[in-house]
Amino acid sequence: MGNLKKIFTNLRVIIVLAVILFAVIAINPHPFNKGVAIRNVIMNSSANLAGIESPKPTATPMSKEIIISINNKPINNVNDYYSFEAELKPNRTVSVKTDKGTYRLITKYKTETIVLNETINETITKEVDVTEIVNGINVNKTINKTEVITVPKTITNVYNDSIDLGIRVYNAPTTNVRKGLDLQGGTRVLLEPEEKISADEIEIVLSNIKQRLNIYGLSDIVVRTISDLSGNQYILIEIAGANEEEVKELVAKQGKFEAKIGDDVVFKGGNDITYICRSADCSGIDPNSYGQSNGQWFCRFRFSISLSPEAAQKQADLTENLDIITEGENDYLNETLDLYLDNQNVDSLNIGSDLKGRAITDIQISGSGSGATKQEALSESLKNMKRLQTILITGSLPVKLNVVKTDAISPSLGEEFVKNAFFIGFLAILSVSLIVFLRYRKLEITLPMMITLIAEVIIILGVAALIGWNIDIAAIAGIIIVIGSCVDHQIVISDELLKKEQQVFFNWKQRIRNAFFIIMAAYFTTFVAMLPLMRAGAGLLKGFAITTIIGISVGVFITRPAFAAVVEILLKDKL
Repeated sequence: MGNLKKIFTNLRVIIVLAVILFAVIAINPHPFNKGVAIRNVIMNSSANLAGIESPKPTATPMSKEIIISINNKPINNVNDYYSFEAELKPNRTVSVKTDKGTYRLITKYKTETIVLNETINETITKEVDVTEIVNGINVNKTINKTEVITVPKTITNVYNDSIDLGIRVYNAPTTNVRKGLDLQGGTRVLLEPEEKISADEIEIVLSNIKQRLNIYGLSDIVVRTISDLSGNQYILIEIAGANEEEVKELVAKQGKFEAKIGDDVVFKGGNDITYICRSADCSGIDPNSYGQSNGQWFCRFRFSISLSPEAAQKQADLTENLDIITEGENDYLNETLDLYLDNQNVDSLNIGSDLKGRAITDIQISGSGSGATKQEALSESLKNMKRLQTILITGSLPVKLNVVKTDAISPSLGEEFVKNAFFIGFLAILSVSLIVFLRYRKLEITLPMMITLIAEVIIILGVAALIGWNIDIAAIAGIIIVIGSCVDHQIVISDELLKKEQQVFFNWKQRIRNAFFIIMAAYFTTFVAMLPLMRAGAGLLKGFAITTIIGISVGVFITRPAFAAVVEILLKDKL
């Protein structure tokens, strides 16, 4: 009991215990947490309209809203959630209970409903001013005039009979430790600017990419700049649960959109466009555009946009001197409005004769998609429309980006890796402890060594949770390095304290100083070696370097002094 009192009243031990306590609070472990956490809420979906919001990117994992039950049926995991969603019927009220409240949702079909824009003839009567000559005098009067006009007709045709509440979920987290992409699954894309760009331009690129991905409906996004030892600039994008091709299509291309008449640019994506319709009433699939060619189905989409007054005036100036030609019953101008995306002509639109010389701000954009089946063509057309709308909203990047590397990680592989890593780590600690016990034959050294190893891992995870650092495979490698150095340093301390020869000339404090002289030399060597790794490999080894630096710093300045104090207390009366 005397030794235990000395241990728990030792200042170094108290510091370690306090740090471990703060680390556990930061980790906030809930190993038996059930339910599904909300990753993202789709705009204008049932969930969004009911008041459920997407979590903020800076939110800690344990603070994210967790769905506990739907219609009083417990939701324990992702499989439970999607199985229940698949059984729902449309236009039903669903009660969704979360850890932050209860919401009532109205079920509806998936948001990719098709809008069939048709035109119908409608007879209207309007008042017009006319001038008549009565007894040689001009008389102004108002009369009713009936005419037939063509107006758009919107018909919603649901092509998918599955229900989508608009919530993207994942299994409820059990700690505040953020898992990197390697462990939770998703897509990583490494991009390199085609030319050197300034710090201001790189900020524009980052902002533009984030906006594109957010508008497209992707969440859990990490977009940051990194560089290698040669000074090359890169942009690293990590998105949990995203499709690899989807991400590459959005961020790898410059996204330069131009609408031209001849060689003259009428308007560009971004500032020239003030509004882009993405709702069912003014965007969707043209029902009369389905067709087959060379065994491939194709169909066209269209949506409305509004131009800025400057762009509308430019259109008026460029069309003022064009000629009018007649094709069947329609009159068009003799030039087309050509749409270019990344310098590739994606569509050419006829310009109605009524637009000649007029500064019209509201126009319609169209495009197409193709596939082996009618359904594939429809899906591709909708995807192309969504991508084009996104690029028109965000505008083009100031520089073209080249894809250097892409990784697509399966969530199931990540979960399996985490389980195996913990199991192997536990076995490693047991193995090391057994070898140390066989070497020293003293529990006074083996037990403190095991406890110190576990304490260091807890503190590293606590620091990572506190600063929001992602634990990925590289970081796990760093933790393994830290454990190895911890064992090495504790052996140095133990050997120094157990040294028999010349012990009459050395007191305990001197022995510990000798051990820490060796330890500090190794610490600074490792610290300096990790600094270049923070930028090596285009920054992909940054997790390894930072985790190693945090771990060895925690060990040298917090846990290993405590280990030395504990071993000294336990061995002092026995040697």
